[in-house]
Amino acid sequence: MKQLRTIILIIITATCFLNINAQNSNFYFGKKTIKNDGTLVKNAIKYDDEIGFGFDFQSAQNVKFNKNYISSESSIYFSVKLPEGNYKIDVVLGGNKTSNTTIKAESRRLMLKELKLDKKKTSNYSFTVNLRTPKIDNEQHIKVKDRDKNQLNWDNKLTLEFAGNPNIQSIKISPVTNIKTIFLAGDSTVTDQDVEPWASWGQFITNYFNSNIVVANYAESGATLSSFKSTNRLDKILSLMKPDDLLFIEFGHNDEKIKGEGNGAWGLYTNSLKEFITKCREKGGIPILVTPTQRRAFNTNGSLTETHGDFPAAMRQVAKDLNIPLIDITKMTTYMYEAWGNEPSRKAFVQYPANTFPNQTEPLEDNTHFNSFGANEIAKCVVQCIKDLNLELVNYLRPNLPEYNPKKPDIFANWSLPMSTRFEIKKPDGN
Repeated sequence: MKQLRTIILIIITATCFLNINAQNSNFYFGKKTIKNDGTLVKNAIKYDDEIGFGFDFQSAQNVKFNKNYISSESSIYFSVKLPEGNYKIDVVLGGNKTSNTTIKAESRRLMLKELKLDKKKTSNYSFTVNLRTPKIDNEQHIKVKDRDKNQLNWDNKLTLEFAGNPNIQSIKISPVTNIKTIFLAGDSTVTDQDVEPWASWGQFITNYFNSNIVVANYAESGATLSSFKSTNRLDKILSLMKPDDLLFIEFGHNDEKIKGEGNGAWGLYTNSLKEFITKCREKGGIPILVTPTQRRAFNTNGSLTETHGDFPAAMRQVAKDLNIPLIDITKMTTYMYEAWGNEPSRKAFVQYPANTFPNQTEPLEDNTHFNSFGANEIAKCVVQCIKDLNLELVNYLRPNLPEYNPKKPDIFANWSLPMSTRFEIKKPDGN
């Protein structure tokens, strides 16, 4: 009889999971009863592939179940097994206590920053998330580095992190098709950094777009234009690209290290940029060039050292020759760092004394890779350029975004964002 009950439970669970994959996924939280179609989650069930949903990364032990919502004083990770595609997420937040909710998706893509609600107040919020796999077709796939294979971006599920002190009533997950997509091609300064304290602008710009557009970030730490192509990331993008989708292209940090005849800014780099642009246009896409972020390297007089040589100039020339919109982040980050000054600018980078993070016995002193504050400042630069260039993307920005002047950047003391609970001390590839 016990075995029969187990078999019945497995069949019921599998049937529910099939419905989750095929239809909208509605999850309601708390000790209530529901009349709607969906799944009532009234226990702290741990994520399991067989069940197809649940609380991830030991967060189940931190969840408190109330009548109409769940709450926590730490991050709540909730995962749902889903196939590759784009999904609109509708969440209902709020409860009987005050709350402050930050939402990150997959590899820490910021979707909502610190929404504060008074007790008994609720809020509906929507955003769109891209889920991806390395597979391109039956014969081709992205070559993912061994150290990256366990990233949330590359697993078989959607993971949402609710940080701060969130109150969550429900999550609705709906597949969407034919949505305009922004594809990102770049290096470690663009990619979705999977763990703290590393961060990049590509995973923060998601917070500034509405739910009618989706960001698909294929950037990779350590990537050059050549390696991005040879690992099939460009092919993956092109296999998914629809007419009028956009491709942001930012490289330079690692390309400038390639030595040998024909491998300079005006050789391989320029030719590869033109190849990316041509292939994007052949698919009906819209290429946008982004010059590389500056490194934090100050001269004694307080000015910034130019470490990228001719590479920003080469990209500017390609943009001019092929009539491509250009976002000059090199210039904007120069203004930004110099406005901060040598010492204050450290607060935008991964520079922390020893023992700031678990198992960190040595100081972190990185002048290339950003923390969340710095990554968000770069994202603001990109958003401002979208406005200044009057790109069509302006219509997809969330309303009432303030103007941003890199000559008057934000101050770290005014920044706050709950850190995710997942850390890694080893720095990303590239420099």
